[in-house]
Amino acid sequence: MPIQRLDRRTLLRASGVAIGLPFLEAMIPASPAAAKEALAQHPRMLLIGQPLGLYGPNFFPETQGRDYTPSRYLKLLESHRDRLTVFSGISHRYAAGHFAEVGLFTGVAPEFIREKSIKNGISLDQEAASHLGNQTRFPSLILGGGDVAWNRRGVRIPAESRATQVFRKLFIAGTPQEMARELQRVRDGQSILDDVGEQIQALNRSVSVTDRNRLDLFLSSLREAEQTLQQDEFWSTTPKPQVDFETPTSDFGGAQLVERSRQWYNIVRLALQTDSTRVISLWLGTQERPEISGVNLGHHDASHHGQDPAKLEQLALIEEAEIKVLGEFIDKMKETSDGDQCLLDRTAVLYASNLGNSSSHDNNNLPILLAGGSFRHQGHLAFDTKANTLLSNLYVRILHHMGIETDRFGASNGVISEV
Repeated sequence: MPIQRLDRRTLLRASGVAIGLPFLEAMIPASPAAAKEALAQHPRMLLIGQPLGLYGPNFFPETQGRDYTPSRYLKLLESHRDRLTVFSGISHRYAAGHFAEVGLFTGVAPEFIREKSIKNGISLDQEAASHLGNQTRFPSLILGGGDVAWNRRGVRIPAESRATQVFRKLFIAGTPQEMARELQRVRDGQSILDDVGEQIQALNRSVSVTDRNRLDLFLSSLREAEQTLQQDEFWSTTPKPQVDFETPTSDFGGAQLVERSRQWYNIVRLALQTDSTRVISLWLGTQERPEISGVNLGHHDASHHGQDPAKLEQLALIEEAEIKVLGEFIDKMKETSDGDQCLLDRTAVLYASNLGNSSSHDNNNLPILLAGGSFRHQGHLAFDTKANTLLSNLYVRILHHMGIETDRFGASNGVISEV
């Protein structure tokens, strides 16, 4: 019998719960050309965090606008001038300190991010993932390390730190026995949730109103877990994408800064290209002495330069190497086709740090670079370097790129509409 076409946003509604369906064959348009277009045209997001900042005089252009004079670092990205915007005078206005790393992608109000008192909110990647539901095998990927991914309850989500394991999870099919075990694990989980749910409902009839409210919160978590398990069952029986790429056999350490970053960037590009996910956060950088010609200091030591010229030059060599490998990644994203566009033009690539001046642990005037995506790039967009514009206002604009209509995120008080 002919397949009845379904809208991509079709939901199952039962018991007050709306459950988003996975991407089904019935959602693919009938014509091959339309099918290819439907599968390709989805916005993506990549958040790249760098823990030790970038030395401002080497990063920020001295002039504004699209015709800015490139700084030492931006000369390395000159071929992408029309596809990027550098922001100055932008931050979350947090107090000085490394601890502000936890708020880099959440952007909650400054009073919630204090050295001994963290009350965090959801991070930008998880906010986007919560709207995309189960349209991809992985709602999001959290890679590299750091404390930058947080759920809506303000609980940190750990990162995947081993590239070899991430590549296997994305692209290597398990044996039939492994797949059977995974499917059984999912079904066992569903059975357990059914049993627990019945017990909670029985308890609800014999407890106080306060306890019922607590149980309602718990049941909400169970419903989320049920949806996740349903997703897991669908994707555990869906073949993984095949990629023409050599399987990585080793995980590069912190000293191998450039190769480690390049390895992660390759995996990120493949994950986005195969639509395995549309939301990725990636934490890069190292405290160690990177294996870069001419560098004999640890990255952390060089970043705490105290304006020492010798340390500043060491730091510049490290940061130039990082910008170069970012440029390589942007090149590959530009060269990768995605329907009638390149993958770069589908993907908002945000490169950011929680430190404006790592030597003094200052969190103002952060080094922020936005590339790709559906933006009207401005070259160098300069705001007040003392009374900083809120970075969360840019996050609202990035959510718009993802097709999420909102006027708020974190502590935002508007939207950076210039891009």
